[in-house]
Amino acid sequence: MRKVIDYVKENKKIIIVVVLLAVLIGTVYFINKSKKSSSPTSAVSTQKSDTEVKLTAILRNIEGVGNADVMITENDGEICGVVIVCEGANNIMTRNDILNAVSTALSIDKKIIAIYSMTV
Repeated sequence: MRKVIDYVKENKKIIIVVVLLAVLIGTVYFINKSKKSSSPTSAVSTQKSDTEVKLTAILRNIEGVGNADVMITENDGEICGVVIVCEGANNIMTRNDILNAVSTALSIDKKIIAIYSMTV
């Protein structure tokens, strides 16, 4: 017990700094956590838009695509990005067909379309 008391006396400043840092980190963590839970805009909507549903149906009908899932991100009504996850994404020709179909259907630049292979 005496060793612990001596250690604390010798390293008092370091211990105070470590404790203050821990309190600061904990405070920031809980403030951020409460902001995320109280802000409805921070939650990602799991409901599909009509456009996402229609685009998914179109893609599933393209030869080689197979099962597909689509997510469209928008900011003030403008499409910022499209993510497509599908079974046929490993085939370069299928990827090209997907890219062309989505770009045409949504009238967007191909640069904001990302295509990924679906895990089986």
